Amino acid sequence: MGCGGAGAVRGLLASLAPLLAAESDAEAPAAGIEAGDLEQAVWLRLLEQLHDTGTAPERPAEWLRRAVRAEARRARRTSDRERPYRDEPGHDPGAAEPPGSPEHSLMAAEGRRSLRAAVTRTPGRCPRVLAAMLDPEDPTYREIAGELGISQGSLGPMRSRCLGCLRRMLAAEVPAPGRGGRVR
Repeated sequence: MGCGGAGAVRGLLASLAPLLAAESDAEAPAAGIEAGDLEQAVWLRLLEQLHDTGTAPERPAEWLRRAVRAEARRARRTSDRERPYRDEPGHDPGAAEPPGSPEHSLMAAEGRRSLRAAVTRTPGRCPRVLAAMLDPEDPTYREIAGELGISQGSLGPMRSRCLGCLRRMLAAEVPAPGRGGRVR
């Protein structure tokens, strides 16, 4: 490409952008690919041709349509052939998020917040007993009994009663799953 080559390329790219967006939007759903990914693949193909041949396609609009369809076919073939590794099952959208993912961290934090809120609503001494059990420093029964001013022998039965109360409260708040795992 000569001196005016860069300006001509920019003009060509600007003129083809709306057509490429429309063609990609039309072909992407059937190919199982995002329209933006399809556009990017076609832009790359066009820039490679410009670099290799030094000239733009003779009929750019026709070339672009053919390139979009070819990239869509390639994406379909690729997705048809891709299989997860045996020890790495494919991601099931209904499954729990993998540990360490932002979604998993968010759900775990929300679960802890809900549990702590439910603990504060339990009756009698239960909020203090359960809060001591949930302490991140993991105190011993002796330490918890000393903190609460009760005997170590009565802490076990009290803990059981408080956990039963908490379990009943949470069961009333969270509906049981119906048949097929759906929530009623």
